[in-house]
Amino acid sequence: MPEYQPIPSAAIAAIERPRCPVCQQTRMLLAKLEAGPSGLERRTFECRKCGRLETAIASVASSKSARGWLASNLKPPT
Repeated sequence: MPEYQPIPSAAIAAIERPRCPVCQQTRMLLAKLEAGPSGLERRTFECRKCGRLETAIASVASSKSARGWLASNLKPPT
């Protein structure tokens, strides 16, 4: 089993959290983030209300660019 590595809060904020397909809880929580095949990562989300787990594969490049944007002085348009 891989060693636990905490996920920086900026990275969590940059990740789109899906709604639970069972109970429609507002948003599922990111429970686990693992390296996948080259350029991809596996994200496991858990519903706080019913405990359902959902896994999604996402591009590492998209989360890296979002993390960079969040760490910068750029602000969203108003």
